[in-house]
Amino acid sequence: MSLMNTLLEVSGSWSHFGGAVGAGLAAIGAGIGIGQIGKGATEGIARQPEAANDIRGAMILTAAFIEGVALFAVIAGLLAVLK
Repeated sequence: MSLMNTLLEVSGSWSHFGGAVGAGLAAIGAGIGIGQIGKGATEGIARQPEAANDIRGAMILTAAFIEGVALFAVIAGLLAVLK
């Protein structure tokens, strides 16, 4: 029984670590993704200036979706840390 208790104690601390790493990676991934969206939108507007409004609208909508998913991932990671 003592081995089982030891394993449970160790796995509990690793879940805190995993939650923190997951929350950090979610935030970093969202930042990189939104940066790529901005880069693509800027290049698209430079190539076709008359479509600037359509490109800008699609860029903002996609960035909002990425932020929403990243927020859920960060909250899930923090809940794992605070468990």
